[in-house]
Amino acid sequence: QVQLVESGGDLVQPGGSLTLSCEMSGIIFHNALLGWYRQAPGKQRELVAKIGMSGAANYVDSVKGRFTIFRSNAESTISLQMRNLKFEDTAVYYCNHTPPGATMGATYNYDYWGQGTQVTVSS
Repeated sequence: QVQLVESGGDLVQPGGSLTLSCEMSGIIFHNALLGWYRQAPGKQRELVAKIGMSGAANYVDSVKGRFTIFRSNAESTISLQMRNLKFEDTAVYYCNHTPPGATMGATYNYDYWGQGTQVTVSS
């Protein structure tokens, strides 16, 4: 059974920083393509960062240079370091697999999702 547990979301001012964490179980972690998704109010869930088995990462244009995704195969976790946060980063953030060749900003459907973690950027 796949379990995804996200944490680290908070209320932060514009320009602030946060680091999100995701614990994953029930998957073969070291072989998995993984990513962070977010869903803003009234919008579809979108893929914002992905990381391959070797650690190669890609980002949606809106977060490039501000977000960094990491993975720890030893701990079966991924994290998302977010800097210089903007109002438009406000969303619920989720971790999950990504399909091979996933397109940044796209929506992907899986049968399992965690509860997500809320990031609110507000002054």
